[in-house]
Amino acid sequence: MKKARVLLKPSLFPSCLDRATAIFSSITQTRSLSNQMEMNPSSDPERYCYDPVLRWDPQVEDYFNKAYGPDHFARISKALTRPSSYSCIRVNTVKTTSDAVIEKLTKILTESEDSLKLVQSDGSSSVSKCRIPGLEYVVFVHGSGPHRIDYDSGLENPPKEVLVSRKCAEAVLRGAQVYVPGVLACTAHVEKGDAVAVCVAMEQPGDEGDWSVNMTRGTTLQGLPSDPFYCERSGLYIGMGTTMLSRAGMFRVPHGVAVDLSNRVFRLPSFHNVLEGEIFLQNLPSIVAAHALDPQKGERILDMCAAPGGKTTAIAILMNDEGQIVAADRSHNKVLDVQKLSAEMGLKCITTCKLDALKSVCLPNALSDSTTLVNGDNIGSVTSHSELPSNEEIASGRCEAEKSCEENASTEQPNGGDNVSQAEIMKNKRRLKNGRGRTQSQGGRAGKSQGFPPNSFDRVLLDAPCSALGLRPRLFAGLETVISLRNHGRYQRKMLDQAVQLVRVGGILVYSTCTINPSENEAVVRYALDKYKFLSLAPQHPRIGGPGLVGRCEFPDGYVEEWLKPGEEEMVQKFDPSSELDTIGFFIAKFSVGPKD
Repeated sequence: MKKARVLLKPSLFPSCLDRATAIFSSITQTRSLSNQMEMNPSSDPERYCYDPVLRWDPQVEDYFNKAYGPDHFARISKALTRPSSYSCIRVNTVKTTSDAVIEKLTKILTESEDSLKLVQSDGSSSVSKCRIPGLEYVVFVHGSGPHRIDYDSGLENPPKEVLVSRKCAEAVLRGAQVYVPGVLACTAHVEKGDAVAVCVAMEQPGDEGDWSVNMTRGTTLQGLPSDPFYCERSGLYIGMGTTMLSRAGMFRVPHGVAVDLSNRVFRLPSFHNVLEGEIFLQNLPSIVAAHALDPQKGERILDMCAAPGGKTTAIAILMNDEGQIVAADRSHNKVLDVQKLSAEMGLKCITTCKLDALKSVCLPNALSDSTTLVNGDNIGSVTSHSELPSNEEIASGRCEAEKSCEENASTEQPNGGDNVSQAEIMKNKRRLKNGRGRTQSQGGRAGKSQGFPPNSFDRVLLDAPCSALGLRPRLFAGLETVISLRNHGRYQRKMLDQAVQLVRVGGILVYSTCTINPSENEAVVRYALDKYKFLSLAPQHPRIGGPGLVGRCEFPDGYVEEWLKPGEEEMVQKFDPSSELDTIGFFIAKFSVGPKD
């Protein structure tokens, strides 16, 4: 990648972003005060602390350095290893109000054991209403961190340790407890009630260029320099807690809390089973994406990759539950998740169907004779709200993450021949290992759709499956290669080809991702504008994200990646994890559909 060339045009953030930055000033002040408290244990600050370095494939790192600049990308990488300093909650205004939710959450947090830890530095409440115009139904719950943790880390008396998987650690950094399946290793002679330091097992490079955790579950940690895994844990300690099980119990029972983490590096409240149906934990850019679509009452809207349903329900609420939203996803189980969330929130205008986004368009003469058509629409394949099973009939435990947090790293893509990434290989291995899914064990029904005729919808949201390189906290990114990032973009272009056909003339198409990868963001927008001359970028409201990248990237293999042209950068929204907004990395483009002749 040494020969890669990128042409970029510097651009100033719009005044709306400056206003949003001012709104978030209190968050930044809290974070700055916490940074002054950064870990500084008395005996070994470099080891017993939280200071991870995000590892990238060298060519990917070089690509991002050229796209963002080395200093900027270094800030992005550091920000990705930490959670946002606040939780963003979308209030279901069909059932309640933001003021009522603030009152309930304040009471819940006050009565919790962590109430004193969640009060802001100026003594004000940790719960507040969003002040961005149009987003008054959004509530912020402010956390804090990073905090100094005293691990009693003298070499003569090292703390007992519990080593957890990276995925478990990322959940813990967002406020979860340490559950049994996430525990990989433990110090010998740990009994129930012992104080332990919790650290993270990170993937290490293998001899064949792959990445893996170099230990088996149940490994005994020594906690001394003679421990073969001693150096790997340095700078990866996320808190102190009390064991709820002995060492033997942690590796014998299938579920339950292993460690009650009472002293955390980052303190964010958990909202598991809190005010179900009244609130939904959702990243701020995801809420903005629903607003960018600007849904109107009575319209027919398609959410092409809807699971787990966060944006679908946000759109329904903006429409005041009046109209029709078709929520499609290729996974039967994920469609059931959307059904469950819709039922929880009491929304009636959402219908669901199992549909591969790459097969969303179905010409009328291709429909089967058994399919019922009403007004030219394929309605015989969707499941309406009235057909949904009750909450009691649907198994509990919907994942709180939105597509990993809402936006999960479900990077389905075509076979890449010799260029299949390590991420794709590992995903296929997990599929084989996991065996039969909820479809065979849980019941429930998700209607299978044959697709929809062209021009069937007033508005379409394509929140495309992506590399998810904007989600945070993220502790590892080494599996993605330049080729796999490029393949993600190709896959998304195919989905965009389908989406363009489904929007009627005069309609709106919104494309969004939760990644910082220009191949999946600016390059896809360039492709759409160049191929479909009837598409044009449209203004977005509210606009609080930053501008996109302008220029192009030339690779040594001859591949040229075109990004935005001058003047287009201000028409998209790009959320930078290292900015004052302190959000995940996210991208939104809004297209107006003109005459298709």
